Amino acid sequence: MTADLSLPHLAAPLGAIDALNSECFCLSLDQAALTRALDSELGQPGLSAMVSERCPYLFAALPVFVATPQLQRMARVVQAVETVVALPAYREQVLADAPAIARLGTSGPRGVFFGYDFHLDQGHLGLIEINTNAGGAMLNAVLARAHRACCAAMGAMVPTLASVATFEQGIVEMFRAEWRLSGRARPLASIAIVDEAPEQQYLYPEFLLFQQLFERHGLRAVITGPTSLEWRDGRLWHGDLAIDLVYNRLTDFYLEQAGRAALREAYLQQGVVLTPNPQLHALYADKRRLALFSDAGRLRALGVPETTQQVLLEHVPHTEVVDAADAQRLWDARRGLFFKPMAGFGSRAAYRGDKLTKRVWQDILAGDYVAQAIVAPGQRMVDEHDAERTKKTMKFDLRAYAYDGAVQWVAARVYQGQTTNFRTPGGGFAPVYSTTDVSGRTLQACADGNPAEDGHASYVFLLDEGSGVHAVPHALYVALARAQASAPALANRTLRLADWYVRLKDGAPDTVVNETYSLVRFDAQGRVDWATTPATHPHRPDVASVAEDAAWPTAAERERMQALLFGSAEFPPPIR
Repeated sequence: MTADLSLPHLAAPLGAIDALNSECFCLSLDQAALTRALDSELGQPGLSAMVSERCPYLFAALPVFVATPQLQRMARVVQAVETVVALPAYREQVLADAPAIARLGTSGPRGVFFGYDFHLDQGHLGLIEINTNAGGAMLNAVLARAHRACCAAMGAMVPTLASVATFEQGIVEMFRAEWRLSGRARPLASIAIVDEAPEQQYLYPEFLLFQQLFERHGLRAVITGPTSLEWRDGRLWHGDLAIDLVYNRLTDFYLEQAGRAALREAYLQQGVVLTPNPQLHALYADKRRLALFSDAGRLRALGVPETTQQVLLEHVPHTEVVDAADAQRLWDARRGLFFKPMAGFGSRAAYRGDKLTKRVWQDILAGDYVAQAIVAPGQRMVDEHDAERTKKTMKFDLRAYAYDGAVQWVAARVYQGQTTNFRTPGGGFAPVYSTTDVSGRTLQACADGNPAEDGHASYVFLLDEGSGVHAVPHALYVALARAQASAPALANRTLRLADWYVRLKDGAPDTVVNETYSLVRFDAQGRVDWATTPATHPHRPDVASVAEDAAWPTAAERERMQALLFGSAEFPPPIR
């Protein structure tokens, strides 16, 4: 593994993370483990063959690396959206122009598998979309079971099998919670997974995984299209099975198309729990909501708390409803805009402004569209593994699966082209690996919202010749020290190493217990060269003290380390 730390301009750990996405080509997807997970552990015999035949680019072979503070920021955005949606003034304003079916009821189910889609590029994080029936959660559970750490340095970054099992258990509990929130007293017994012609859907293998998961937990589960459902005797039926709850994967968000009569009537008569439902789509996923979330004046008028306003305005790219009266202005600014249909999904009929033709532009003006400021996606270099070892640049976005305002899991989608498409060799769903940051937490602690247990942790900083202070992810430093990784930017340099041993409280740094300083020499490949590193001999206190004195930080450097450790713009304090 190679990591180009790019000193002295590094603002770690983001620089180190970018280096991993650019330079780490170690394959971590275990194909045998993926086959087992699809065919036996979670799925059914033949499911892996179906995936290979129907959707060969569903799973990426390489992980995507994301710094933990960015995951924390994503969680803050999710919570900020929830804060706004909970305001009575917001709900009244939004539902006033929504279809009547969206105004049915004001409480109850929260909606399963919300997907908050983000672009992340060089530290700039932008929420580009909210989906209320986001696909891929079960596929990512399978994927997490099949990825392995490619070297010792990666071991702390990879989600554990225990965390995957907890996620799967949480999925089942989420559906049971939806049932309880609807006011039902008896236990949930049956679920219908509903989509249009489900067997023809690209993500049909995921439907099979959900069916297996539900049935392993004692729930009857069927996969069906809406036309196979019947409304009779005050219940929704699939054949002779009475349906308690519908897991709604339809993209007809307001049940307006032909063939929805039974499902629509069951929902209107409160004869079935529908999740997600039309009201949730109107509140969260209509693209016009992004225009509101990025408008300071409208947020203030609704009485949104100032701290919530700040989070949204920093992370939701400016979005506006396309009005023909603004045609010339928007056309002139089109190269910095992305145009999306208000009720669109799956990137259908969405266009980058710099790719627009005059004909398509007229369609946009005549249709219901929003214009969103472009936020560049992240980049992941992949190795073609051909004779020439060709490298190519892929894009990625991040999807945070959330329920009731809490992030459940974070996954990446790797692709080429304008939008995610699952059609690119080397692309598909990818696991997100997160290095430990200065708060000592890893991906799953952040995604679950659970602080790490109290204890102690070590934090490593490199101090350069220009008094730059660089927090180095501990796993990366260990890899450099063990010659398992290289950092070309450090080649043939001697830097000062600060190792702080810190007591944790509620998973966050509380007190610095001990500080150790030394010099460290890197060889021509950017690995720690212990042979030439100035020694600190336990039986030669004169030598030890000289080396430590040379490594001692200035007051300004020490202040910078404290800021990185205990909270700053780069490393915000953990969410409580």
